[in-house]
Amino acid sequence: MRALAALPASAVLLGELPGAAFAAAPPSGSATRYTIVPFLNSNDGTVNVYQSDDATDFRLLKSSAFTPPSNRIRDASVFKHTDGYYYLTYTTHTWQDISTTIGFARSSDRANWTFLYDYTVPITNLSRAWAPEWFVDSDGSVNVIVSCSVTSDEWIFTPYRLKATNSTLTAWSSPVALSGIGPNHIDTYIVRTGSTYHAFTKNETAKYIEYATASSLTGPYTISRTGDWAGWGSYREGPSVIQLDNGGWRIFFDGYGDGTYYYSDSYDTFATWSAPTALPVVSGAARHFTVIKETVSGGPSLAKNVTRSFQSANYSTRYWQAQSSLLNLPVVTASSTAAEKSAATFTVVAGLADSNGYSFRDSSGNYLRHWDFRARFDANDGTSTFAKDATFIARTGSSSGAIRWESYNYPGYYLRHYNYQLRVERTAGTDLFRQDSSFVPVGAWG
Repeated sequence: MRALAALPASAVLLGELPGAAFAAAPPSGSATRYTIVPFLNSNDGTVNVYQSDDATDFRLLKSSAFTPPSNRIRDASVFKHTDGYYYLTYTTHTWQDISTTIGFARSSDRANWTFLYDYTVPITNLSRAWAPEWFVDSDGSVNVIVSCSVTSDEWIFTPYRLKATNSTLTAWSSPVALSGIGPNHIDTYIVRTGSTYHAFTKNETAKYIEYATASSLTGPYTISRTGDWAGWGSYREGPSVIQLDNGGWRIFFDGYGDGTYYYSDSYDTFATWSAPTALPVVSGAARHFTVIKETVSGGPSLAKNVTRSFQSANYSTRYWQAQSSLLNLPVVTASSTAAEKSAATFTVVAGLADSNGYSFRDSSGNYLRHWDFRARFDANDGTSTFAKDATFIARTGSSSGAIRWESYNYPGYYLRHYNYQLRVERTAGTDLFRQDSSFVPVGAWG
């Protein structure tokens, strides 16, 4: 098995993602946090705030978190500034209206926002200024990439760079068009790796997200990938790209043509991408957003080199138990036999593939690993594939004290119980899935 993304889940075994750089676990005592601030498919007058610790399972932090005092709020882009505040910039009008301004708001906690101002983009005969996107360069300069059209051709957009000229983000340089991308491109989102700027931009005629590179933020860019080059399909917009914990890159985009919000991953620096997958929870409700990633204190933690048993968060009498090499979820109580208690007791150790992650060893020295979507215990064969299969990342559980265990080499896949078996499955984003994939570490039975 090597091509998981191209096949239905039932047709493949879990193994190693090709070309992945594995460094998935955040340091001990910390957690990864991703934040999005989308406007709603049903309402472009306000935005919700969602957060996630795995870039897949987003949970609502606050609904209607910011409503501007006038106009609308669409295409909101968020980043955290060096002053400790979070900032939004956004489109201020509906698509039908003349829109020469972009809006700005600020928050200390991502949940409560204060309107700052609307900024008129200084372009002669400007018709529309849409989809402003934050970009912070390696020198710390703060920029906004905004798509603009003029009155002589109000539907032909060109990306421009605005550069903040003060630390309070209240003054901006004159707009500079991004050379090489040219007219008829919108929603341009940029990331930098090394000395290369990578631009993901929607071709407004073909409705495909294209890809361009440059050695300078303002270009000249070379568009090298057009059409359906990544397999994402047409009628896609609002790309946002973020690097995952495991070193791969994830793009999120609005599939407005079919009402679905998608994500797709690359492990070879944007050359090839996994099949687009609907983003749980927000797909169908959220519209055009960007993503920020932070490392924050806290997060689930579990001591290592200790013995523990693992109790289901939603079935309190059921525990992990090794049964004929497979991991199941039987009832274990004080009256269970010594052998049953021993089989439900495991040694927690540092992850075989990443010491910030976790591996679990049974009394015979075998390790919990995933195989064919089942959790099982096998002898360590010393291969890197086994080490990755046997390493799991601690993520926040559904209740106090509970932990969810994400597969190290399959981000977004979790240990969960189903029909009293322990399996590894892609998160569904539902409350039931979160409960089924949450386990409470307790004192050892054995």
